[in-house]
Amino acid sequence: MSMKHHHRGLELSASKSFVSKKWTFFLCIGFFCAGTLFSDRMWPEPEANVVSREASDERLHLVSDDCDSSKKSLKLESKDSLGEAYKSPDAIQTLDKTISTLEMELAAARAAQESIMNGSPVSDDFKLPETATRRKYLMVVGVNTAFSSRKRRDSVRATWMPPGENRKKLEEEKGIVMRFVIGHSATPGGILDRAIQAEESKHGDFLRLDHVEGYLELSAKTKSYFTTAYALWDADFYVKVDDDVHVNIATLGAELARYRMKPRVYIGCMKSGPVLAQKGVRYHEPEYWKFGEEGNKYFRHATGQLYAISRELASYISINQNVLHKYVNEDVSLGSWFLGLDVEHVDDRRLCCGTTDCEWKAQAGNMCVASFDWSCSGICRSADRMKDVHRRCGEGPNALLAASF
Repeated sequence: MSMKHHHRGLELSASKSFVSKKWTFFLCIGFFCAGTLFSDRMWPEPEANVVSREASDERLHLVSDDCDSSKKSLKLESKDSLGEAYKSPDAIQTLDKTISTLEMELAAARAAQESIMNGSPVSDDFKLPETATRRKYLMVVGVNTAFSSRKRRDSVRATWMPPGENRKKLEEEKGIVMRFVIGHSATPGGILDRAIQAEESKHGDFLRLDHVEGYLELSAKTKSYFTTAYALWDADFYVKVDDDVHVNIATLGAELARYRMKPRVYIGCMKSGPVLAQKGVRYHEPEYWKFGEEGNKYFRHATGQLYAISRELASYISINQNVLHKYVNEDVSLGSWFLGLDVEHVDDRRLCCGTTDCEWKAQAGNMCVASFDWSCSGICRSADRMKDVHRRCGEGPNALLAASF
């Protein structure tokens, strides 16, 4: 029995061993097939990868070539266009006019905004800046005047400033704008302002400023004038003259026209007077200490009776009006605003002739631009004497009509 049981145990052990080996063989084959199938699905064929990479590199190379050729063509076109623009005077003039228009619109908007912020009424001129900037003018002549100077204004209207329709014709045909320049009183709408409004209704020759009139405020008035005039009229020059000075307008226009190609020019009778530190004297300088030791002189600047500045300088004043320092004397203030700038100062003595020598200069063919008495800083008793000075020193009734600038 024991031998039989032992023999059957050996057979069962061999059978188990035999089955295990068969299943192991089949399992190995199964795992191999599964691994092969898995590898085929997960990894791309090397040949296809190489081909696609080469194709991608080729496409990138082609795109790069196209970009390079496009850049080269754009550069060539840009150079050609710029070259044509630089060669075309019309293109340059058009660009200059566009810039000028934008600058004037900006100046007008700033002036109007400042008026609104100050609670002052906006002038009708500010409401219609487009109509005033449609054409180019030679010069704007602002005649500085005061509320008490009605007789002076009438003497100017009767002599060297053409009245009414003749003044309008002068603007249209010669490009010369002329206005009396005045602000408003400390009580807007009072009797002084109403008197100016009535005079304006009759003559139509005022430029009203958003400015409170006062002798010690002449620097502020000068700044306001140039800012306002620049906003309203696109002119080559802006002139300021006092209402007790005689002016030959045709001679002034011809003189200024000589400097049309100068971008920044400041024209007048240049002087350098003493800085007066003593209180109570005429033309006292409260800020005398800024000019060094006592007895020093001012920097060179144009006398205040008449001076002219080019358009670019008027633009500079308009843009920087809020930071320009005001000295008590307006001619000193104007000269100080141009210090440090690349400005050509023109000392023209024809802009400050005396009333005693303008006659013989006219007879000699050297016509004066402006005449006044130095002792009075204007024509002494100008309301009474302006006609006499005009008769002796004037350029004649037909000079302005015949003038060509």
